[in-house]
Amino acid sequence: MTLNLPNILTLLRVAAIPILVLIFVLPGEWARPASCLLFVAAAITDWFDGYLARRLGQESKFGAFLDPVADKLIVAVALVLIVMDNNDTQLELLFAIPAAIIIGREIVISALREWLAELGARAAVAVSYVGKIKTALQMTALSVLLWKNDLLGLPTNEIGLVLLNIAAVLTIVSMMAYLKAAWPLMKDS
Repeated sequence: MTLNLPNILTLLRVAAIPILVLIFVLPGEWARPASCLLFVAAAITDWFDGYLARRLGQESKFGAFLDPVADKLIVAVALVLIVMDNNDTQLELLFAIPAAIIIGREIVISALREWLAELGARAAVAVSYVGKIKTALQMTALSVLLWKNDLLGLPTNEIGLVLLNIAAVLTIVSMMAYLKAAWPLMKDS
């Protein structure tokens, strides 16, 4: 394991997960904004650790493994927290369905990447532009849903819900693109 600044940032993102959960469930008006800010800080380190690894020439196999794991863990935990918090029977499916789609897609794509790596063709399926837009919308949606309280007169929960559902649609589109790119390899094996 190479312990450099990019990998330390990734490890801090993993360490932030139980803190995020704890802050989210604490009583008090400060808890929701604090959980949002912690999530935003983690999202920033997600971009920053990759940038630093490339810029400083500190890319490592450990970092390449841990970075997507950290991303998926914190996103899945944030989704679970949001679904748990929005259990109004009229709205719960509007939160639960996109959460299930996003988490399910991450499992499918992780399995696909692992399988492609076994075939020696991991690079055959690269991150798409749609995937990057999906990630940006997803992180924005999760941030405002963690905040939940109106901000500057804007209904953050409603905005976050719309963004989350758009991200879920883009999640399906990007998953289909991954599967389409991998199909020739899947068909041949």
